[in-house]
Amino acid sequence: MLDQLNAAPFNLTANDIAWVKKTRDSLSTEDKIAQVFCSMSLRDDPAAIKDIVRRKPGGVLRYMGPDLAAAWKATRIAVESSEIPLLIAGDLEGGAYGQPYFSPVLNQIGVAACNDSAISAGLAGVLAREARAMGYNWSYTPVVDINARFRSAIVGTRSYGSSVDTIIREATTHIATLQQNGIAATAKHWPGEGYDDRDQHLVTTINPLSFEDWDATYGRVYRSMFNAGVMAVMSAHIALPSWVRKKFPQAGVEAFRPGSVSKLLNRDLLRGELGFKGIVVSDATPMAGFTSWADRETMTPEVIENGCDMFLFGLPDERDLALLMKGLREGRLSEARLEEAVTRVLGLKAALGLHNKTIDQLLPPLEEVRAKLRSSGNLAVTEAAAKKTITLVKDVKSILPLRLEKHKRIVVVTEGIKPLLPGGETRNLDAVIDGLRARGFQVRRYDVNQPLPSPSDTDLVLYLIAQESMFSLSHIHLNWRDLHGGPFPALMRFWCDIPTVMVSFGQMYYLYDAPRVPAYINAYTALPTVQAALVRKLTGEERFEGTSPVDAFCGLEDARY
Repeated sequence: MLDQLNAAPFNLTANDIAWVKKTRDSLSTEDKIAQVFCSMSLRDDPAAIKDIVRRKPGGVLRYMGPDLAAAWKATRIAVESSEIPLLIAGDLEGGAYGQPYFSPVLNQIGVAACNDSAISAGLAGVLAREARAMGYNWSYTPVVDINARFRSAIVGTRSYGSSVDTIIREATTHIATLQQNGIAATAKHWPGEGYDDRDQHLVTTINPLSFEDWDATYGRVYRSMFNAGVMAVMSAHIALPSWVRKKFPQAGVEAFRPGSVSKLLNRDLLRGELGFKGIVVSDATPMAGFTSWADRETMTPEVIENGCDMFLFGLPDERDLALLMKGLREGRLSEARLEEAVTRVLGLKAALGLHNKTIDQLLPPLEEVRAKLRSSGNLAVTEAAAKKTITLVKDVKSILPLRLEKHKRIVVVTEGIKPLLPGGETRNLDAVIDGLRARGFQVRRYDVNQPLPSPSDTDLVLYLIAQESMFSLSHIHLNWRDLHGGPFPALMRFWCDIPTVMVSFGQMYYLYDAPRVPAYINAYTALPTVQAALVRKLTGEERFEGTSPVDAFCGLEDARY
């Protein structure tokens, strides 16, 4: 295993490899188990982060809270308390996943809609520099899933769209930029999501493609990622039955084994056929796509034995660390596989130069960090992207641009923005409403308990929908009951009598539920910069520049009219 570390993607020097060997050989069995374990740190409680690092994990997946000082302090505790430098990972996907102290970077679908390589590189640079300043050295991005089924709530805004060429172009830029800035990139979700419209957080999902079709799409994507030098792959709770049946035609239920615990997918296909030599990390193991397959005592050691090098957190960690050790003692996890996994984890740390960095290089002092976040240069990049991403999908009645003499009285119909995580930052759509009011429009919110919009009191109905992809939603659709305030109001449609515009600040496929709405816009994310840009485009101050990375019409001919 050591002799592979001097090759791509790690490209270690002899001194680096010597550090890996010396460090690995000095570890007890318990410490080796800990090194292949990535804990999760949710928010910024100092006691909680101290509890995590006392177990000596190889990595920590950090979900930072909205207070910069508290987030910095928690990460600093982790960095200072770790004898072997930590991999500090994050889902650095942009959009609603960002915190207010970071520059507002678009989500992946928004980046693709810009259709501009300079903007893609610029946004990835902003994300990388600011994340690195906050101590991150590993990103669980890019998402290289194919947005093939519009009902998929978990791919949606997290992908680069439905074109393999676009995915490869955007993901290659993302990988190169992150890794040039000292952050390892991760291609996910192996072996490929997007054709099953379910969510692997809730069920083991299936990639139904024939192996030939898989190889021409996902296989092509992953080969491109390896050629780009991506350091990591995330093996997900997704099955690829065509590959398993290619090896074992009578595989039965084993054809649907999740990739995260599949020797055939990880060791035979990913490493053997495709030749990947970086690190493989499992997707989060509390997900139902994992837990619904078999009991946890069986599954936990299989993650490492069947080809993943790092186990992505337990709830609680102590249980799964004990199950890994139990599996090792019982021979269900081999010493050889554990040794290989530890070597790759340490190899990634050496490839990032973590073993040669001081504490302040791993995480700079707070005031230095403040100076690197939301700089004028970074904000200029994100502002240019917000201006370019918004896509006018259709305006069949030429409603736009809005004019005071025609559209002064506007009724806004919205559910607002729900936090992605419990206790998450409260967000709103005030930038749209305030921007319209500042231009002289009279804006009121729809209220089912007040007189409903009619041509006598309303010149425009403006729907503002803001739901980005997130785990456990199952499906994202227009919930007319909630939007309109009840089962009978859900039956109402206003656009035959009142000019109507629908805007999505997230999922791109609402024309499936509202095919006859006359004007529809995809803005992809509700970042304040995007909201402000939308107002300028609604009023004709700027033109729409976005290019749709998906079929926003959902294959429906009538939605085009």
